[in-house]
Amino acid sequence: MSDTYYEFGTPAERWDRAGFFFDAKEYMTAARILDGLVAEAPEQVAPRLLLARAYYHSARLGRAETELLAVLERDPVEHYARLMLGRTLERQGRRTEAAPHLRMAAAMSGDLPEVR
Repeated sequence: MSDTYYEFGTPAERWDRAGFFFDAKEYMTAARILDGLVAEAPEQVAPRLLLARAYYHSARLGRAETELLAVLERDPVEHYARLMLGRTLERQGRRTEAAPHLRMAAAMSGDLPEVR
C-alpha cells in the first residue's frame, strides 16, 4: 500500500481512519497513520496515547514506552498512560520499574485495595 494513502485527508479524517484500523486490530497500520498525526501535533495527548496503544498491541514495547513517557510529560495525571506504562514495563520484564506506575494508576483511578 502506498504511503500517500496514510497522508491523505484532513487530520480528523486520518484520526478516524486510524481508529478504524485500531478497532480492526490492524495495529501496525494504525501506528503508521498515528505517527504522522503525532508528528504534526506533538502537543496533543490523544493521538500519542492511541499510538502508544498500537505499539503495545503490536509488541513494539520500546516505542510504546517512549510515547507513554511523552504523554506523561505533557499530562502527568493521565492515569491510563500511567497504567499502560506500568504494563509495558512489566511486559519487558522490568517489574521493579513498573510497580510505582501501577500503584499511581491505581491511586488515580480509585482502585486501591481496601485497608482493614
